[in-house]
Amino acid sequence: MDRPLDLLSMTPEELRDLFSSLGQPAYRAKQVFSAFSRGLSVGEISTLPKKLRDELAATYPDATPRIAEKHASALDGTVKYLLRLFDGNAVEAVLMRYEHGTTVCVSSQVGCAMGCAFCASTIGGRVRNLTAGEMVGEVAALARDAGERIDGIVIMGIGEPLDNYDNVLRFLRLVNRAEGLGIGYRHISLSTCGVVPKIYDLAKEDLPITLSISLHASDDARRSRIMPVNRKWDLDQLLNACAAYFDATGRRISFEYTLIAGENDTPDEAKRLAGLLKMYLPDRPLHVNLIRLNEVKETGYKTPDGEAARRFADTLNRLGVTATVRRRLGSDVNAACGQLRRQSAAKGGEGTV
Repeated sequence: MDRPLDLLSMTPEELRDLFSSLGQPAYRAKQVFSAFSRGLSVGEISTLPKKLRDELAATYPDATPRIAEKHASALDGTVKYLLRLFDGNAVEAVLMRYEHGTTVCVSSQVGCAMGCAFCASTIGGRVRNLTAGEMVGEVAALARDAGERIDGIVIMGIGEPLDNYDNVLRFLRLVNRAEGLGIGYRHISLSTCGVVPKIYDLAKEDLPITLSISLHASDDARRSRIMPVNRKWDLDQLLNACAAYFDATGRRISFEYTLIAGENDTPDEAKRLAGLLKMYLPDRPLHVNLIRLNEVKETGYKTPDGEAARRFADTLNRLGVTATVRRRLGSDVNAACGQLRRQSAAKGGEGTV
């Protein structure tokens, strides 16, 4: 494997080889890897000689994201960040506090190519993939700013993680390292809109993460209309891949279902969804995470009321499919992915689209 282009993407072993080639002692690798996990840039690692810091800074791009904007919810303590990358592009990350600990939601790409009709992240398309180090930097930047240990990660921000497969896999292994952030795989969730070949690949990685599938419809016609990925890999292909993933890993798959008023939020739709999941995943544990749409003005889609969401959940539960309505965090700071980035672009923010 080629050496990563930025230092934050390197494993301790790769850093040790790098420092050895520079005539530096092996312990420099531990110093640097630990510092990066605390959100420090090379220039801030005071334990390194200044000459070495200057040499590294001149050779490798600084992949440490900078906080450009920060919006704290007055409702629930959720904090949404706009993070500026070394090339001027921007992504979003969110810090969420729960009773069981602090979780961050990170982005995997600048923009998104998937084209989901209701999502702000895909407006303007994909600009580029994030490196593994930039994703590590998102987690570290939020931890440093909040002064808290990060207990869990959801890769559910801007971008399609399985469309940036190699970098995301490297990121997962980096954040799990005990020398760094030390976040257990079982506290990490990866969300995909359904890149079927990569679901099969992920099943072979032996990573006990939680896989979340963005479903949002129970038939191909409706799903293809709001999620273009379904035109390439339809529900039959996707749900067979989900069954194979469970059989290979034993890990329950969580299905995300965004409720859109007048589009997919009726009890009849819930019945069809229950029948679909039970047909493809019989005798396997099922969970559907229902999410009331965060409205994006460019799409025209509307949020159903709380009662519609409850009826949908009640129908699924009555039919033997466990469903919960996700608590809406950060609704007063536009915590849905892509909204802050779009607002920054509208105000003339550099490189945000």
